[in-house]
Amino acid sequence: MSQLRCARSPVSRTGMRARLAAAAAALLALAAGAPAASAAPAAPAAGPGEGREPRAPREFVDLRAVDRSVLHDIRYATRHNFVGDRIDGYRKPLCLLTEPAARALKKAQRDFRARGYSLKVYDCYRPQRAVDHFVRWAADPGDERMKRMFYPRVDKSRLFEDGYIADRSGHSRGSTVDLTLVRLPAGKSGPYRPGEPLVPCTAPREERFPDNSVDMGTGYDCFDTLSHTLDERVTGEQRRNRLLLKEGLERVGFVNYAQEWWHYTYQPEPFPDSYFDFPVDRRSLSGRSRAED
Repeated sequence: MSQLRCARSPVSRTGMRARLAAAAAALLALAAGAPAASAAPAAPAAGPGEGREPRAPREFVDLRAVDRSVLHDIRYATRHNFVGDRIDGYRKPLCLLTEPAARALKKAQRDFRARGYSLKVYDCYRPQRAVDHFVRWAADPGDERMKRMFYPRVDKSRLFEDGYIADRSGHSRGSTVDLTLVRLPAGKSGPYRPGEPLVPCTAPREERFPDNSVDMGTGYDCFDTLSHTLDERVTGEQRRNRLLLKEGLERVGFVNYAQEWWHYTYQPEPFPDSYFDFPVDRRSLSGRSRAED
């Protein structure tokens, strides 16, 4: 501190006041004379405790407004997922989709119900902030709470290299959905209790988490090659169930991602190059939460 004092220039109090007054006057003049176009953008209006959130384009709808009969099990709005926490951006357990994708699901659901089944959705639109959450989690080698259930045979350090995690997801474009089939009348899925003993997603159905869906050979979000839709090790009833889902969805315009039996994208996508970040919440919809019949 003594060195700082010695470094100061010997300026009188009167001179110092003059310098400060001149600097203040210059700043006021600059602020008053600056053209409006050069000003920094105004901050978004803040709501209670947070900034204004982005909204969904008008083309997005709540699936329940299109078909209330489709079952919902939105895992990322809960702790029952490969991270073990509720995922960023999932404020409500909703399935938001572009309207063409939602209407195609309605057509598929009509056909499946006629055959004694119902669709059940696990995930639909996914905000970019949720994808970012996955990326942060994947970069943390110490967090393997859910490994035994969701990636029992994959080293976490390989999740990026093997394609299980990426910095962008087709779900963020709004026309991709993760789903399965449930035999009607639908039974109840067992409640997930954080901290309960975990069973590998590759185990036989009677040992896995008690999902009420038909047996697809693995659980949902199983990071394993056994989840590849046409994996040759999947035979019998499990293969028939995968093909039943695949063929029913392909008839209405969905395309399967070959490495995940549950993952389908409606084509053509209304937003093939856009990755949205509005939260999963009915308030994100642009005053048009109900699709016209």
